[in-house]
Amino acid sequence: MHSASTPVDRLAALADGGRALELAIGTGRVAVPLAERGVPVVGIELSRPMLEQLRTKVDEATVPVVVGDMATAVAPGSFSLVYVVYNAIPNLLTQEEQVACFRNAARHLVPGGRFVVELWVPELRKLPPGTGATVWALAPGYIGLDTYDVLHQRVVSHHFSFDESREARLGRSPHRYIWPAELDLMGQLAGLTLESRHADWSKSELTADSRSHVSVYRSPSTR
Repeated sequence: MHSASTPVDRLAALADGGRALELAIGTGRVAVPLAERGVPVVGIELSRPMLEQLRTKVDEATVPVVVGDMATAVAPGSFSLVYVVYNAIPNLLTQEEQVACFRNAARHLVPGGRFVVELWVPELRKLPPGTGATVWALAPGYIGLDTYDVLHQRVVSHHFSFDESREARLGRSPHRYIWPAELDLMGQLAGLTLESRHADWSKSELTADSRSHVSVYRSPSTR
């Protein structure tokens, strides 16, 4: 058994005293506590509304952010750790963009630096023939439903929120899902090697039934 560990615990250890870059930093739910741990954090973020929420928590001097696409935007300096969490990398909707994201991460890393990806495992085993959707969340007032296009590796997440009335609110988000083996190939294309893969931040063993994984890639110690 491994002791429970949070993303911030693990990322702080992986930063190993160096600077960290978060791709798709969002509202800073990981970056802000990581910076409070003493890890210098820089972010890349495309969404200005999310960046505005981040700025209600910390200023530009505390957590600088480059506005741009995580596949192409460049942050100044180099980093011992680059990370993308909360299933953000499938927001890039083509394989080319996802490979570009890996290459972008690699170009920011110091020799021997690490790139960490937190990602869900596509749940295709739950799709019987002729069925194109899975229910992945069922709670009072909420249903989460994924519809799959297995030919193009696309999935759309549907978020239904409802109360006692007859009306429901629906939000949708498109993604391109990635198999762990495909992710490793993206790492190779970027010159990175898989160092470890676990089912969660506490380093639980990955099994065939794991719903997500935390994968750590390493850049060469010499360039």
